[in-house]
Amino acid sequence: MTCSFCGGAIEPGTGKMFIKRDGAVYYFCKSKCQNNFKLKRVPRKTEWASK
Repeated sequence: MTCSFCGGAIEPGTGKMFIKRDGAVYYFCKSKCQNNFKLKRVPRKTEWASK
């Protein structure tokens, strides 16, 4: 599985799953990715996620 924000790999048994009210499912590898997603930041503009 891959992170919905940074595109990094998520190890089995780790990470978080976020489900929006419209049914869209997002997976995050760490809370840093989840918080940036909630702040509506674009992964292309963050240096650490665009690598």
